[in-house]
Amino acid sequence: MSRIGKQPVIVPGGVTVTVTKENVMTVKGPKGELKQTIDRDIIVEVKDGQVSFTRPTDQIRHRAMHGLYRSITSNLVKGVTEGYVRKLELIGVGFKAASQGNVVDLALGFSHNIIFEIPKELKVSTAQEKGQNPIITLEGIDKQLIGQVAAKLRGLRKPEPYKGKGVRYVGEVVRKKAGKAAGK
Repeated sequence: MSRIGKQPVIVPGGVTVTVTKENVMTVKGPKGELKQTIDRDIIVEVKDGQVSFTRPTDQIRHRAMHGLYRSITSNLVKGVTEGYVRKLELIGVGFKAASQGNVVDLALGFSHNIIFEIPKELKVSTAQEKGQNPIITLEGIDKQLIGQVAAKLRGLRKPEPYKGKGVRYVGEVVRKKAGKAAGK
């Protein structure tokens, strides 16, 4: 049995979880509402403030889905109660970020600025302290969407291994390589 899949998801007060006949789970909470389609083979039971998952067989596919949907449900419940925040840091001379509404204007050392549109489900803010690196903050209730948008922003200029310049997550450690002279 999956160690993650066999644990029930505890539903806090103020959150409602419903599952339709088409296996679409809806989680409503104080911060909003999220929906997730669940594989037809996985059986979902909602009772006594807990959501539990069972699988029909021990096939590899069923075992994988068992833990996956339990984790996704846990993330949905946490999202509608607390929400998620992801911060990115721009490291490099002249790297800047400015946000206006849900549009981020990035200066990442290219010949032109990059205009990046953030989905309307997320809130974005930028901060530039004197003597500090610019920081982009993404907030929302959908963990998957925040992670995807943050990864796309990071992919615009990944941290390079020699000087560490680029877009990175706050707290991310980039292993630096020795330069050409150190190889002799």
